[in-house]
Formats: sequence, C-alpha cells, structure tokens
Amino acid sequence: MSNETEVQTNFIHNLIKKDVEEGKNNGSVHTRFPPEPNGYLHIGHAKAVLLNYNLAKTFNGKFNVRFDDTNPIKEEQEFVDSILEDLRWLGVDWEDRLFFTSDSFEIKYEFAQKLIKAGRAYVCDLDPEQIREYRGTLTEPGKNSPYRDRSAEENLDLFERMRQGEFPNGSKVLRAKIDMSSGNLNMRDPVIYRILHAHHHRTGDKWCIYPMYDFDHPFTDSLEGITHSLCSIEYSDHRPLYDWIVDNALELMPEVMKSRSQQTEFARLNMTYTVMSKRKLRRLVEENHVEGWDDPRMPTIAGLRRRGITPAAIADFQERVGVARADSTVDLAMFEHCIREDLGEKAHRMMAVLDPLKVVITNWPEDKAEMLELENMPGDENAGTRQVPFGREIYIEQEDFMEEPPKKFHRLAPGKEVRLKGAYVILCEEVIKDADGKVVELRCTYDPQTKSGQDTSGKKVKGVIHWVSAKHAEKITVRMYDNLFTKENPEDEENGDFLNNINPDSLITLTDVPAEPAIAEAPAGSRFQFMRKGYFYLDHVDAAKGNIIYNRIVGLRDTWAKKNK
Repeated sequence: MSNETEVQTNFIHNLIKKDVEEGKNNGSVHTRFPPEPNGYLHIGHAKAVLLNYNLAKTFNGKFNVRFDDTNPIKEEQEFVDSILEDLRWLGVDWEDRLFFTSDSFEIKYEFAQKLIKAGRAYVCDLDPEQIREYRGTLTEPGKNSPYRDRSAEENLDLFERMRQGEFPNGSKVLRAKIDMSSGNLNMRDPVIYRILHAHHHRTGDKWCIYPMYDFDHPFTDSLEGITHSLCSIEYSDHRPLYDWIVDNALELMPEVMKSRSQQTEFARLNMTYTVMSKRKLRRLVEENHVEGWDDPRMPTIAGLRRRGITPAAIADFQERVGVARADSTVDLAMFEHCIREDLGEKAHRMMAVLDPLKVVITNWPEDKAEMLELENMPGDENAGTRQVPFGREIYIEQEDFMEEPPKKFHRLAPGKEVRLKGAYVILCEEVIKDADGKVVELRCTYDPQTKSGQDTSGKKVKGVIHWVSAKHAEKITVRMYDNLFTKENPEDEENGDFLNNINPDSLITLTDVPAEPAIAEAPAGSRFQFMRKGYFYLDHVDAAKGNIIYNRIVGLRDTWAKKNK
C-alpha cells in the first residue's frame, strides 16, 4: 500500500505503482543512490537521491546508499565522508543499508569467470585506441577483435594472471562477447574489466583489476535486491547492456541474485548560471577559482549548506522541477524563489547597514539611549519582539539618501522626511561633504510625536528605512555572493573555456558592517532577513573559529515569482 502524498506523481511513480499492482518482484520496491566517491554531491545529485528515497518511502519499500568505488585513482575517503554528511543533512535515512561496490569484488570476479566459461567474455590485448577503431561507427559495423576466439581455458588463465598483477595498465582488458555488428555501440563487446595498479581507499592493494561501471552497476543492483534502478537520461543507450548483464547474472549465479532489477531513465537537473559536471567542479576547486568544495558559490550540497540554504528549500525546488523524460535547463530564479519562500516564514528580521552613511540627530540628547521594541516577524505575534537601542548618531544606507532626488524617491533628501523603522520620523536639514564633494554625514532632527506605535503627529510619511545606532552597533563581516558565472550557459563554447565566464564579482566582502547588537548573541547557523537587503546566514564554519561572518543567501527580489504569476 502506498502513501502517495509523500512524493509528487510522475511517470516513474506511475511505472512503479503499476509494477506493484501487477505483483512484479512480489510487489516490493527497493531503490538506491549509487554515488562515486570522487567529489562532493551537488544539487543535481540531490534530485536523484530525493527521488529514489521518496519513492521508496511512498511505496513502503527500502532504500540503499551504495558507493560506486571502482576507480581508485580519483576516489578519496574525504568524499565518502562528505557524501554521507550531505545525505544526513538532506534528511535521508538508509537505516543499515550502506554498501560499497568494492565489498563484492570477489563475487563479481567469480561472475566474470563464469561468463568466460560460458563463452561470453574474453581477454583482449588491443589497446584503447585499437578498441575504438575496431568498434566501428553508428553507420559502420565493428570488426571482431583478433583475440575474440581465444579458448575459455586461455581466457581464464589470462584473467587470473591479470588479477595477480602480471600485466601493466592498459595491456589487457576483459570484454563481454556480445555482437560487434549491433546497432547499439554499447553492445559491441564492451570492456567489463581493466587493469589498474592503484591503491584503493578500502581494499588497499588487494586488487589491480577493477570492473567497469556498465558491468558492475547492474550486477550489484540485482545482488542487493534493487527493483528499480533509476538513472539519468544519458544512460538510456546503455539499458540493453544493463539487461544483458542482469540476465546473465540471473542465469549463471541465480543463488546470489535477489531481484530482476529494471533500469529507468529520467532527465538530469541542469540550471542556468551553473555547471554540474563533477570534472568541471573539480577544476574550480583544484585551480583555486573557489575556496573549496564547500564554497557558498558552488552548487554542491556542502556549498549550499554553508551559504545557508535549507534542506526544505532544496526539497521544494526538486518538487517544482519535477521528473521528466527529456533534459531541459531550469532557471536559477526558480531555485531562488524556493529559498525565499522557505526563509520568509523562518528568518527573523534584523537591521544591518551594508553601505553606511552617518546621521546625527541634532535635537536628540548626546548621552540619551532609548530602547525600542521591534517585532521579529511582522504580522507574527508568536515570533516575539526584541529591544533595539536608539541614540543621537545612527547609520543609514547610502542609497537611502539623494541630494537631488527624482519625483518618486520616498527616502531621505534635503528638506525631506522619512520614518526610521520602529523609531521616529526625521527631517534632513544639513548635508556635510568632504573635500572631494562626497556626502559623509547628514544632520537631521527628529519629531518626538512620531514614535512608532505612539504617533500623535498626524504626519503621513511614505518612506520607511532601516538604521543602526552608531554607539551600540555590532561590527560584522558580510560576504555578498552572486552567481559564479556571468553567462546563463557557462559551457557555451562561444567564449571558449567555461572558466572564461567566471564572474569576477561573485564574492564581495564587506567589513565593519554596523548591525543591531542582538546579532552578536545569535548562535552559529542563524538565519536572518536583513531588512530590505536579503537573507543572511551566520557561517557555521567561521563561527567555529570565533568569527562573526554572515553569508548572503539570496536577495529579496523575486523575479521568478513575478514572471510566473
């Protein structure tokens, strides 16, 4: 029985529902997420893992996490640890079903031997370039390898010697013997084992031959009892080979196979102003274009978490994107909309002045400080209030003053009034400039009858701006993050290497930003809406080092919501 409210209905959901109703695999559902430990997970992986996990939950099934650790050259324990941390943060629970494909190397070796004995695999001495040449093209059939007709005995001997480390890298491979004239290039005797003398992060130096993904993946799926193997659309042409491996495994090793797994493809997540290729993300890190895999400009789960984005916002985004059969590119603005929707209901308001301009209230006593009560969440009494100090000298944003304002400018200008949020109405009476003519200070007066919540003046002032008391301000550092790339499609070859499209202003660091004193009491990981400026996150990594640094999560402007009304 399914709980269909937990996952958005899509073509995969409907397929699984039909399988369950027809009693396929005895009506059971078992999915998995098989990451390679060669980098950090990104938001595209989040789509895959949440799809698999939520489908398993919906149909009261099981969910595995399985590391595809068949390439020791690129794999590291750091990546294993980071992936598990990301999955826990996303709310994924694999219970006791955490696996590594390297755990079953021995049984896969045994399966390969059985394929050889059955005349369905052979050791080939062609080098990679020759294999590509013999493979043929989409319009021309391939040619049989001159080693294709080796006897089973010779192949078994050579394969065993490959395992024992007798041959150098690239000198021999094990290939499946299928059909060199097949219209599907993946079926033209694909390589299923290669020699790789490299230290493995789990098995050490025990193995020097490693299974290829197209061999390992389907076998391990059925070995683990996976019923529905969900993968991205680029693997659709690999499905016949997936089925060939599974069919042979069920025939030759029925005693260990637990299911007849089925591959289904869905569109991967592509997003504007973003690269999802793990190889390209690795270049960004290794060539120091960013400050690590968890840089808040990265689309990695670790980067999104450090920026301050929540698992709920990511889950909402994935639901809105949906599951399709064909690739497409999602507007980054949609993701930002989901972030705002989430934080708008959670993030308490706070005042911080990012580009300060000093204001002196000349009719306010020099030593007087007044505590004003401001609501934490406008319209939400349950969110409570906070005390904010007000004094003679305050900071406002530079952009909230114009010496010669246009007609509809409802902020501060010479001879004009504006309301300070939660405080009083002030009137600008004098503008102080430096030797270069830059405005450095405003002299204003306040109207004591205009205190917020107690206004008896009868004045109607349109503009409301935020402020911070200069004497009581807490000075913080703020990182203003923007898109990492300047182009919607950073991989557009028109501008050459995608690195040419990096945004030089993707990070601007502001120091000594005056903020309400209450901000110093916030615990690491706190999220606030800095009034009129956006949503900000107290970086948990820097907070652990004793530094108060706020990352801008997202601005307040929501173009996607307006565009899609």
